[in-house]
Amino acid sequence: MVFTPIKRIIRSGFVNFWRNGFLSFAAVVVITLSLCTLGLIIFTGVFGQALINDVKDKVDINVYFALGAQESDILALQQEINALPEVASTTYVSSDAALAAFKNKWQDNALIMQGLDEVGDNPFPASLNIKAQDPGQYGAIADYLTNKNPTDASGTPLIEKVNYEENKLIIDRLSKIIPATEKAGTVMALIFVVVAVIVVWNTIRLIIYTAKDEISVMKLVGASNSYVRGPLVVSGALYGLVSGILTLALMAAFAYWSDTLILRLAGVEVASDFELVVNVLSNYFWANFAEMFVIIIGSGVILGALSSYVAARRYLRV
Repeated sequence: MVFTPIKRIIRSGFVNFWRNGFLSFAAVVVITLSLCTLGLIIFTGVFGQALINDVKDKVDINVYFALGAQESDILALQQEINALPEVASTTYVSSDAALAAFKNKWQDNALIMQGLDEVGDNPFPASLNIKAQDPGQYGAIADYLTNKNPTDASGTPLIEKVNYEENKLIIDRLSKIIPATEKAGTVMALIFVVVAVIVVWNTIRLIIYTAKDEISVMKLVGASNSYVRGPLVVSGALYGLVSGILTLALMAAFAYWSDTLILRLAGVEVASDFELVVNVLSNYFWANFAEMFVIIIGSGVILGALSSYVAARRYLRV
């Protein structure tokens, strides 16, 4: 029957996996380490992106309006700014809201509250918080506001101050650091993948080397290359499958304990002081478990099977 050779190949692959106990263990360890490196690259990218997004979210510019500016004029300007392709979002803070926030923050400081009462009128101007699509676009937004120089019906300027120049240094640095970090991460990922493939390939070559005499005998009695190579490829796929399962278990454990580990490494005792890392990796892992399963298990099986396939060619020339 057609399926008989296939069943024999698969059975022989399982037998080879269990028979070469120590070498199989060595192959599983090496592939697991390689897959853990892949998992680390994924986790590093996720955490790095979370950091970048957090920094991006904190970088903005604020437009402070003249104390006498009418809210209708400010809201009209906000609509114009929202229409700019560089703008991600804007938040309007009225003069009354700014005063209320100040009082809430300093309500326990009697001296500051007394000074505020002596001022009498509301000293806080209305403001507009602007977030750009990309940190490199804040300059264009600031230039737009400067060139427009909006005024009210009487010709009085609406804008008192734009704090772009105060944040310009950090915005410029962030615009350079983010692309550089993303490129460096890609390069490091490629290097780790190449190193992992080389290490796994050499390890499986060692395993196949131990079976070279058996391969020679099979070839001499007329076994085809595919029949000889088949069990080796099956064994390699099993190495990758077992390694993938172990890697997923290790990644799940690391994702679960990542909050504590990262906080300890950062020297933070209270999680609320470093809210950014809380549940970042664990949430990502479980939300994308199906994708992670396919990537890790698939990479392990392909890496093991392909390495076995290529490494076996040397010993098929008898």
